[in-house]
Amino acid sequence: MSRRTGVAVPTIKFYVREGLLPAGELTSPNQASYGDAHERRLRLIRAMLGAGGLSLARIREVLAVVDDTATPVHKLLGEVAMTVAAPLVPPTGEAAEPSKRSRRRVAELAERRGWEVPPGHPDGDALALTLTEAERLGHEDFAGTLDAYADAAERVAEADLEYVGGRAAVDDVLESVVVGMVLGDAMFGSLRRIAQAEESRSRYEVRAE
Repeated sequence: MSRRTGVAVPTIKFYVREGLLPAGELTSPNQASYGDAHERRLRLIRAMLGAGGLSLARIREVLAVVDDTATPVHKLLGEVAMTVAAPLVPPTGEAAEPSKRSRRRVAELAERRGWEVPPGHPDGDALALTLTEAERLGHEDFAGTLDAYADAAERVAEADLEYVGGRAAVDDVLESVVVGMVLGDAMFGSLRRIAQAEESRSRYEVRAE
């Protein structure tokens, strides 16, 4: 398995000890057999650790959700998203709670777009907290970008679900949810920065010429 995946043997043993990778089937007192499912899980761990940038503790939480095969796909999406998402930690205690204005803006956004974001929704609160941080920094007008961001988010969400929907086997669906959430965030971040650089170039370099 080490040769096929390119992961060092000590690293594989570490993942087994940490409970991230199931132990192989013992074939002798000091040997174990590892199959395709182990390779698949190992590659998934490496993807979350590398491109996804998740900690081992966060990866363990994600895998625990994925391994609960009784969880409906819709609920799985939400649970994986909440596990993967890094919460916004305010730099001071001033913005420990979203402001009333930020909460109202999130509620109005949800109403405009027909989204279900009830009070207390974790991502709704996180979004409101982001807007509150912008207010604290003197950028109240940052909230004016909400609908543009929401347009982009809807298109990305459609792509995520199209990718998940193309899988038939339950295991494929579960794995693709994780890949879409973890690697999708990393991919979108890279694309956004590339697009920002291009937009900046077209606006300012061309104008300077």
